[in-house]
Amino acid sequence: MQAAVAGSPIAHSLSPALHRAAYAALGLSGWSYRAIECDEAGLPALLDASGPGWAGLSLTMPLKRAVLPLLDHIHPVAAATGSANTVVFSGGARHGYNTDVAGLVTAITEAGFGSPPGEAGFGSPPGEVLILGAGATACSALAAARDLGLDAATVAVRDPGRAEGLRAAATRLGIRVHLAPYGKLSGHRPGLVISTLPAGAADLYTGWLRDGEHAPAVVFDVVYHPWPTALAQAAREAGAVTIGGFEMLLHQAARQVELMTGYPAPVEAMREAVSQEGEDSGR
Repeated sequence: MQAAVAGSPIAHSLSPALHRAAYAALGLSGWSYRAIECDEAGLPALLDASGPGWAGLSLTMPLKRAVLPLLDHIHPVAAATGSANTVVFSGGARHGYNTDVAGLVTAITEAGFGSPPGEAGFGSPPGEVLILGAGATACSALAAARDLGLDAATVAVRDPGRAEGLRAAATRLGIRVHLAPYGKLSGHRPGLVISTLPAGAADLYTGWLRDGEHAPAVVFDVVYHPWPTALAQAAREAGAVTIGGFEMLLHQAARQVELMTGYPAPVEAMREAVSQEGEDSGR
């Protein structure tokens, strides 16, 4: 069976290492997984070319929203967030899922903060949640905040006019959103900060973190390379628990493995494979 991760740019992706490690640990010798450079214009052709020998596709920027009209079935979480990072080919149909939400929630709860409804844990992160950015990952962060028991979020955006997709996702998710000017946090005391921005884009928040007056309990930066980011380093210095993007990547990939193969994901084998790859490449 074939599977792949598609997006643009894609050369940096760790998904092949994660999925191949899972296949090896599960004994799926006939399975392969590769990276495919693909933009929005090329996505329909890629999906059409994914025939009976394909298990699924992992999707990254800029394909998570573009894929929705091309799917036969959309899982409720993908529909609510307006983005799908996973396509599973089953029964001659294309099924779209969002595993980013599960990746975010698992990473936060494993760090000791929050617990999904009905499960024992430390309770929801204290205070409000601040999300940096308004793209597809920010919509997943909204869903994660809801699943952790929060009913409102502040979202810092550069251009409120480009946040329609986020507002629509918030309405579908039943979570209240307050849009804040990017870089200005007067009056905000978030207990949880989730940055969904590219590397370096959140650096202007480092001074706010380092002053320590209203340091959050948890700072989650979805960037995984380079690590630690300036934001994460400032958060550590302020005494906050920091969570890196690799944890989200690992756990969303684990859920993808389960959806595509039907087997429980060997999470620790996947983690170890990427750790070893990092050592071998000098990262």
